[in-house]
Amino acid sequence: MRNEAMQRLDVLTGTWRTTLGDAWFLEPPGREVPGTATAEWLGDAFVVLRWTMNDDTGKSASEMVLVLGRSDVRDAYTALYHDERGVCRVFAMTFDGAVWTLVREDTDMYQRFVADVGPDRIAGRWEASDDQGASWRKDYDLIFDRS
Repeated sequence: MRNEAMQRLDVLTGTWRTTLGDAWFLEPPGREVPGTATAEWLGDAFVVLRWTMNDDTGKSASEMVLVLGRSDVRDAYTALYHDERGVCRVFAMTFDGAVWTLVREDTDMYQRFVADVGPDRIAGRWEASDDQGASWRKDYDLIFDRS
């Protein structure tokens, strides 16, 4: 039986077209990077989101994986992250049905993802802080449009 709080994440499941844009690190300015994402249930307990970005030829260039779960005792969601570089991270997560946040406050960097969630679009941005959250800079926008 699926946990009621986890059931709220069902709006994230499905197949998505993604667009990464307005990134300080991309040249030329204004460049957009297309990709795809799929989010599906792993049993009744977890949502697995796989996001792939394409290179300039349209081929898959990098893949990130998030496993979304929950601790009932803590009344909190958690997201485990992994990418093709071998990077593994843990994010605290909130989701109220309309706003989705991922936050990590680790010694190497503070990072957060903040997104508005609708039935067919997730409009978010990744931000980073090098001063323990005193100030934030946007890394990039990330849009998910349902396929």
